[in-house]
Parts: sequence; C-alpha cells; structure tokens
Amino acid sequence: MRVLITGGAGFIGSHLADHYVAKGDQVTILDNFSTGSQENLAHLAGKVTTVDGDIRNVDLIEKLTKDADLILHMAAALGVNTILESPLESMSTNITGSEVVLHAAAKYKSRIIIASTSEIYGKNPKQPLSEGDDRVVGAPQKIRWTYSDAKAIEEAMATALHSQKNLPVTIVRLFNTVGPRQTGRYGMVVPRFVQAALKNEALTIYGDGTQSRVFCHVDDAVKAIATIAGTDATIGEVFNVGGNGEITIKELAEKVIAVTKSQSVITYTPYSDAYPAGFEDIQRRVPDITKISKRIGWAPTQDLEAIIKDVAGI
Repeated sequence: MRVLITGGAGFIGSHLADHYVAKGDQVTILDNFSTGSQENLAHLAGKVTTVDGDIRNVDLIEKLTKDADLILHMAAALGVNTILESPLESMSTNITGSEVVLHAAAKYKSRIIIASTSEIYGKNPKQPLSEGDDRVVGAPQKIRWTYSDAKAIEEAMATALHSQKNLPVTIVRLFNTVGPRQTGRYGMVVPRFVQAALKNEALTIYGDGTQSRVFCHVDDAVKAIATIAGTDATIGEVFNVGGNGEITIKELAEKVIAVTKSQSVITYTPYSDAYPAGFEDIQRRVPDITKISKRIGWAPTQDLEAIIKDVAGI
C-alpha cells in the first residue's frame, strides 16, 4: 500500500510512519519542517520518501495524492504558543492547507484520515465530551480559539465532501497525545515537565494547577488511527481518541517528580506571564471514547506512569 503522511516529520506523524514502514508499506512523508524534525525520521533513512513542501501547494499535493492509496493528514500549525505567536500563518496552514488536501483527496477518491483535535469542543463544560457535543468557544479576539475554529472548518469541509463527492474520509479527534519525540517547545505539558524533572529544575505550572486533562500514549493513538484507516465501516464518521484517567496539572507535576525520582520543586506562573495576549484556558477536558471502543474495539493500554517513563526514557 502507498501511504502519504502530511506532517510526517512531526511527533505523531513520525510514529505513524514507523507503523506503516513496519508493515512493509511504501511511505511518503510531506513536511515543511516548521515544527517537524529530521531527527524524528533519522531512523527511517532509506525506508521512506521525504518531500520538503507545503500543504498549500496545490500542484504538489495533487501529484502526491494521485499516487497514494491512503492519506493521513496530520499536518497543522499546532501548539498554543504557535497559534498565539503566528496567528495568520497558523490560520492559513490549518484552513487553506486542509482545503487543498481534502479537495485533492476528493478528486482522486483517496482514502483519507483527518487528524482533528479535542480543541474542537472549546470550553464546553459538559464532561466527558462525546462526538456529538456542541462547540463552546470564546470571542474571536481570544486568538487561542482560532485553532479550534480552523479545525472545525476542516471537519465541515471533510463532511461536505463526503456527502457531496463520496470522499472516503474519517475524522479523529485527538486528546492530549504524548510520548517519545514530543517536544515541550510548543507548550506541551508532559514533555516540558519531564525535561525539567530530569534536570532537577523547577516544574512550572501555568495558572493554579487545578485544570485537568487526560493523556494518551502515542502508540495507542497510532493503533486507533491505523485500525480506523483499515476499517471501511468508519468512513464518514468522527471518533474521539484519548486515554483514561483524569488528572490535574498539579497532580501531573507531582507524579512526574515521583516517577523520575527528581529533586525538582513546583512553581506557579500566572497565565498573563506565560502566554501572549489572546490566551484562554480550559478547566477540564475529558474524552468519551465509548464510540470508538464499540465500533473498532479500541481502548488505550498504557497508563500515565508508563507514558511518563517512556517520555523520560527510563
């Protein structure tokens, strides 16, 4: 099988490349390396075809799509810091880029998986969140929500193309996927805490630490995505992909320190000092994974302690 992974040099994309290379598939990776890294692909040298390019390049996308049996659209401007610091470029990548990829897939009737996000739900207070729940987002001037808005438009385009042109698409909404190769550079909390703990440096919590999340190991997420991609009955559907075990950020920091046997202390920084203007946080975000469990029999297998150890390399 010929597999095209947009954003394949990124954290999740590179793990998907590992999966399909191990299966013996022909893998092509498209990435502009703005957030992706050649280091993530170094171990795949000679086993994948890598293209340095932009998902907004119509001619390039059509050329690559025409030759693909499966497209895994993972490319996006991601991370709260990226969105706040480069909002216009982020919106262009996430809206225009996805439009180009989706229309190319529709043109060639290519099987495609769209990587969406739990950000879709915004700050909906109803927890856990299931696929049909409403979006509750802040004012447009809160730039942080442009990522949620862009991904919502992407999902809407995918849904319309499925309905009108029979695009064989499935949408996966990823909740706090973590694991090896993830960087804390873009605000991802687990690698940021682990890196600090391994150096016995302070673990800095933004806000008061009572906000809570649920984390999912990247290997579990890859299994979910690959199973969905190989299951025609999932076409036209949306699935949450997330872990089990809600934990506050303060409890997460304490757990990271305990698991890594670190001498680190915990410090607190107000949001106003941590992020540019336009930031707004979400107090809770918990996935309801009932649908994916019932449909394809998937469930996460790795708990938070295993995730922390894997990220820390211990």
